[in-house]
Amino acid sequence: MANHKSAIKKMHQDEVRRIRNKSYKTRVKNVVKAVETAIEAQDREAAEQAFQEAVPTIDRVAGKGIIHKNKAARKKSRLAKRIQAI
Repeated sequence: MANHKSAIKKMHQDEVRRIRNKSYKTRVKNVVKAVETAIEAQDREAAEQAFQEAVPTIDRVAGKGIIHKNKAARKKSRLAKRIQAI
């Protein structure tokens, strides 16, 4: 346990950030899952619509540094590739 005032503050900040980052990551998982569900149903229009909603979310999270920009690009690329395969 932290004893110094600055260490206690840092622990509190880290916890707040951890919770916020977790919610952003969960949001990304949910939008990606929506696209994947539409892909599995072979519904190209729904998949493209879900993909259009997912891209800004993924970019926003990458812009905040919560996920790496290359990971965001990889997710978008793989989803787009799967949609094109339908």
